Amino acid sequence: MSDQLDTPLTDEERAELEALRAEKARRERAELEALRAEREAVEAVSAPAPAPQAASPVADSQSSLQSQPSATPAPVSAASVPDPAEADTFGRRMVLSQGEDEDGIPAMPPAQKILIALCLIAALGAAAYVVLNNLGML
Repeated sequence: MSDQLDTPLTDEERAELEALRAEKARRERAELEALRAEREAVEAVSAPAPAPQAASPVADSQSSLQSQPSATPAPVSAASVPDPAEADTFGRRMVLSQGEDEDGIPAMPPAQKILIALCLIAALGAAAYVVLNNLGML
């Protein structure tokens, strides 16, 4: 295996590697452009529409028949997202540590302490079962 790592690439291998890198770069650029276009489309949909001008009733009925509802979901407003500092739920308190120890290391979260305790109880129970089973008491 070390022979493969120590030998330099041949010209064919180097050309193939460069072609693969160029293809990867093209795919990434295409994906980036698609994401930018999607973001611009979402921003265009979320922008307020200009006020319609007065037109004939026939033109209004034809335009309403041609317009289709968009399939893009409405963007979430910043007001509906709760502030993480204010949302101190039970789950958040269980998985996040509260403060630091005297040496600057974050304290162990309560959920981790509970899991360690449960694992120790299970290990002790398994050990007791094995010992009692080998002694013929179970």
